[in-house]
Amino acid sequence: MDTAVALVQSYLYMNGYFTVTEYPVLELMADGEYRTVTDVDLLAVHIPGAGRDDADVSGSFVSVDPDLDVDLARIDLIIAEVKEGRAELNASARDPKVLRAALNRFGALGEERVSRVIADLLDDGEADHPDGPRVRLMAFGARPPSDRHATYQWRLLGDLAGFMHRTLRANWSAAQSIQSKDPALSFLLLLEKAVRGERKK
Repeated sequence: MDTAVALVQSYLYMNGYFTVTEYPVLELMADGEYRTVTDVDLLAVHIPGAGRDDADVSGSFVSVDPDLDVDLARIDLIIAEVKEGRAELNASARDPKVLRAALNRFGALGEERVSRVIADLLDDGEADHPDGPRVRLMAFGARPPSDRHATYQWRLLGDLAGFMHRTLRANWSAAQSIQSKDPALSFLLLLEKAVRGERKK
């Protein structure tokens, strides 16, 4: 998995999302063969109530990052591109066929609403219907997009890493017991352990 995608995936995990990375979008050709059109870097879903603490057992000790702008009362679906450079979308990420394939993967929208949701995503980067899930088209990158008024939401990788680091430090009594195979999270945990170990010398 791409390192930048791994970081965004870890950040979204920390904020209560389930994710699919590098989701392939296939096209059926006239000869009956399939070809890969593109892959979507990341699909993510946040379900209302995700991350709620249990009295005895908790899978989370984190409050959702306010900069992520999650409506905790609704299902939140994210279709995202991840870049090591500018937080910008590929042309394929704005292709209605690709967006339809991504929305079908979520399975949360009736066919009668998909076309309208796609139109809203292309116009505003968000489809926000009170009777269904909120859907967002996002880009994550190390630098802002060339167009600061882009019609999609964007976040900087440095801000994500900063949130994760601050959260781990603030909740270290719980975080230090995590044994994670997640590459980005395990690196941040190791880094914090190393820094704390050095301080104790």
